[in-house]
Amino acid sequence: MTSLPTGSLGEVDPTSDRAVFRQIADQLREAIDRGRFREGEKLPSEAELVDHYGVSRMTVRNSFSILQGEGLVHAEHGKGVFVRPRPPVRRLASDRFARRHRDQGKSAFIVEADAAGSHPQVDGLEVKEEKASQDVSTRLGSARKVLARRRRYLLDGRPVEFATSYLPLDIARGTQIAELNPGPGGIYARLEELGHRLDRFDEEIRARMPSPAEVKTLRLASGVPVIHLIRTAYDTEGRAVEVCDTIMAADAYVLSYQLPAN
Repeated sequence: MTSLPTGSLGEVDPTSDRAVFRQIADQLREAIDRGRFREGEKLPSEAELVDHYGVSRMTVRNSFSILQGEGLVHAEHGKGVFVRPRPPVRRLASDRFARRHRDQGKSAFIVEADAAGSHPQVDGLEVKEEKASQDVSTRLGSARKVLARRRRYLLDGRPVEFATSYLPLDIARGTQIAELNPGPGGIYARLEELGHRLDRFDEEIRARMPSPAEVKTLRLASGVPVIHLIRTAYDTEGRAVEVCDTIMAADAYVLSYQLPAN
């Protein structure tokens, strides 16, 4: 029998109603959860697991498929199966849009990247005027046309989210917001310079499986869901001044919130 980490894996029960490949997946999952196999670490090979459990290669492959579908591991061709890293970015909702960051010339994404110790990049930039969808129009108070700003965000070269901001034309047209580079502090800093002092942000969040286009754009591994977030920014006059539609790789973020108790 091939030597595996002491106590990392047990045995399967061939008399159990639970299929053997699922039992193996259960044991590997537990070993990952308990830290016996750490982030980025290679799991035992197919040959090692075949020898350890006395099962076929197909049984082991089916076990790996379950873990890949759960987003716990990823396979590298010719190298093996590895434990996926935990989310590198903690998004603290109560702090990411704090005015002090804009005053320092930092956008929310740069603040998060700094906290994660990662190098931020933005690509796929596109800025254009277009007709608002029904949903965006409603959120912006019946705006018919908007300035749309599309971009993809990367950390250390890895795509982690892409977003589209929609702003009313009477606010954004002819301003620095309509340029590819809106300047230090991003579009929220420019909005406040234009007299739209920000008061609050309303966010709607849901998780789902990605579309094929989203898998390609974010280079998602099999089984990794996305977080779909829609944010509406309001100024102190109660006007909606931006709607931001964001798709985030769920394995890249932890969403953190602080809620009052009264």
